[in-house]
Amino acid sequence: MNGPTFVLKRVAGSGSRVAGLNWQFVAFLSPYPSPMIPERLQWMVRADAPAVELAKRFELADHQLYLVGGSLRDALLGRTPADLDFATDARPDEIRATVDGWADTVFGVGEQFGTIGVRKGEEIHEITTFRAEVYRDESRKPVVTYSNDIETDLSRRDFTVNAMALRLPQAELVDPHDGLSDLAQKRLRTPLSPEISFSDDPLRMLRLFRFIATIGFVPDEAALSAVAGMSERLEIVSAERVRDEFSKLMVGDHVADALWGLVQSGLADHFLPELSCLRMEQDPIQRHKDVLSHTIAVVDKTEGRLVIRLAALLHDIGKPATRDFGPQGVTFHHHEVVGARMARERLRALRYDNRIVDDVSKLVFLHLRPHTFKMGWTDSAVRRYVRDAGPLLDDLNQLVRCDVTTANAGLALKIQRRIDELEGVIADLAQREELAAIRPPVNGHTVMQHLGIPPGPIVGEIMDLLLEHRLDHGPYSEAEAVALVDRWAQEKGIAGS
Repeated sequence: MNGPTFVLKRVAGSGSRVAGLNWQFVAFLSPYPSPMIPERLQWMVRADAPAVELAKRFELADHQLYLVGGSLRDALLGRTPADLDFATDARPDEIRATVDGWADTVFGVGEQFGTIGVRKGEEIHEITTFRAEVYRDESRKPVVTYSNDIETDLSRRDFTVNAMALRLPQAELVDPHDGLSDLAQKRLRTPLSPEISFSDDPLRMLRLFRFIATIGFVPDEAALSAVAGMSERLEIVSAERVRDEFSKLMVGDHVADALWGLVQSGLADHFLPELSCLRMEQDPIQRHKDVLSHTIAVVDKTEGRLVIRLAALLHDIGKPATRDFGPQGVTFHHHEVVGARMARERLRALRYDNRIVDDVSKLVFLHLRPHTFKMGWTDSAVRRYVRDAGPLLDDLNQLVRCDVTTANAGLALKIQRRIDELEGVIADLAQREELAAIRPPVNGHTVMQHLGIPPGPIVGEIMDLLLEHRLDHGPYSEAEAVALVDRWAQEKGIAGS
């Protein structure tokens, strides 16, 4: 075979062999994937791969370049990462000089933290100088210092499965903390002691549960114990960083396990205290189901999309404040109203954008609406339901379905049939009229012209009247609308009618 040889091996690790992840072999660098390279990495280490091209530029500039973090972890798991993350001994200005002429675009995505972003074709990669970052005791921002070796950089990463590095173009795996073993065992463990790791960056405590949710790994006892002992330190992290990490957690396939971990460790108390409050003390006589268990079950049943998952998480947060004991048992009257307000306040505190805040709070407010129509769905009721839900109609129906967690099979079937009936009526009504855009046949400008009145509250009152008629009776003509306006104006004694 022609071409330079390279060795793909574990270095500085424990030396243990892990099934399916044995790196003790020699391969040859060629324009074609080598059968000796694990298939999951062949696309990355071939001679014409962008990562190898980039690494050669760093090598010519007398710098090292390593594939690191989640990019390498996902590749080892057989997933194709969307973008690649690299670490190097080059400083940010040296990174810029090295990628000049290779990258299509260079941008300082986080240059103050040693990161330079590059775009090559459709791919965006981040290249970061070896670093060691720690928080001051009460600081919300990390203090970044650079290091000169990959081992120090890896020791300051969050978990061992993210603390491996693949040096390119040599394809040499650096695994000083036995991350391969943890990867094979689906275990989350910190490179240094968890107290040091979580003190360096308290957000890693939340990230622990994010990885539980997204990749289904299990934390070791030392990590869980450290979270329980220092969870209050999360409060020094900015709301925006907490929000971003929590959002990733919420759309994970194993979200239920993560949510239980947040509550049991006490971490939820420091950014989402309403969740822990759902674990209400059970009354021995007038019992009700465990609202926390119910809530997590509902979240787990919904699709992995942020808005519907947040709505499921918060749909019952008004229950602790509205719980009452009466002759008929335990009640939570108007908990959807209280819950919508609480959801809005909590999401704003976490700095979610207005669209998410509005959508989630609306879903919380409306989640009981279908249960109020126990006698059947009239056309008028369906129109109002569709109007109120707006573009969230499908999410609302899904939330209502997932809200059924009763062990009573008969009751569960009855509720599901009620939603089936609702969706059937919606579909039937949508065929007969423009259900998605319920509005009167005339607008406010026509009303003002017809009555000769200026803009003001009167116009709004008339438009409300016309909309109510549309909701009650379905589509009607412009002539009928004008007649309604004239009748209303005569009753009110308004000139121009």
